[in-house]
Amino acid sequence: MQITNVEVIPVELNLRLPYRTAYRPEQEIDRVTVVFVRAETRQGQTAWGCAAPDPTITGETLEDVVQACRSCADRAPGLSPLNTEYALEELAQLTENTPSALCAFDLAFHDLLGLAAGLPLYRLLGGYRSRIQTSVTIGIAPVKETVELACNRAQQGFRILKIKGGLDPDEDVRRVQAVDKALPNLTLRLDADQGYTVQQALDVARALDGVLEMLEQPTPASDVQGLRQVTKYSPVPILADESVVGPSSALEIAAQRAADGLSVKLATCGGLRCARQVDTIARAAKIATMVGCVHEPALLTAAGLSFALSSPNVRYGDLDGHLDLLGDPTLPGFRLEAGYLIATDVPGLGCTVDL
Repeated sequence: MQITNVEVIPVELNLRLPYRTAYRPEQEIDRVTVVFVRAETRQGQTAWGCAAPDPTITGETLEDVVQACRSCADRAPGLSPLNTEYALEELAQLTENTPSALCAFDLAFHDLLGLAAGLPLYRLLGGYRSRIQTSVTIGIAPVKETVELACNRAQQGFRILKIKGGLDPDEDVRRVQAVDKALPNLTLRLDADQGYTVQQALDVARALDGVLEMLEQPTPASDVQGLRQVTKYSPVPILADESVVGPSSALEIAAQRAADGLSVKLATCGGLRCARQVDTIARAAKIATMVGCVHEPALLTAAGLSFALSSPNVRYGDLDGHLDLLGDPTLPGFRLEAGYLIATDVPGLGCTVDL
């Protein structure tokens, strides 16, 4: 199998529901720009990858990501998708500061590998299961609106809600309690997006003990010791998210027992190759893995799903990043039923892209 051509295609997509985060409270995000890559082989196969830059996590700029993708596109025809490890190691040298660009080519090469094998990627990676339950995110909003948004998602069939917070710990407690009162049979998670001090995180965890399944990234990403203190004394399981930017940070967190689990996002860590390394570290440390996402096309969700389905250590799915994108050109092969993402047996990532 030989790659003959790679096309790099930036696409701007609007969001159905604009959102704010605790680390960007002054800015309402209403659109995202992603970069699709289309790889063609001499044998007639077409594969797709996608970069979804998130500057707040990785420090990337869109311009840098596009340039890195074009550099990788120039190098890719000399690489074989059947030698995936070698190929991605070569491209890693061109994407040292742009992990989302590496992710795009990681996805395309794995898609080609699945096409060559005639297997869906989740089976090729391990095939531990064929479905996983996902949470759906409720953005930062006043209590009444938070409950309304939660009820709307529950009516759509979701049974796990991830409530965004981090701006006001007391308000976050009231919001979660109000959702729990309105929807007592649903599983609730709280994502503080780095917004709390250690004491605030512990106060929130104690106030919501018995209500929350987990508290995600309560303290600043760089403060591993603060995260460790929260984890040590919290009655609620603590997951590291933005603190996990690759295998090195995952190893530090696991070695210090600074969290009860690691959340890994393909878009920010560099793709499936890196995500599997993080999962191996978590598995060795006997802590859980969650597969997370950014606002991303369904193509990236399909890759995250393939990874989530491949490993018994992935206990949590948070793969809703495609749901509120308008005009996503991806035609996914997976299905969403009653809050479960379900794989099909279409080879590779199982997606086509209409671009």
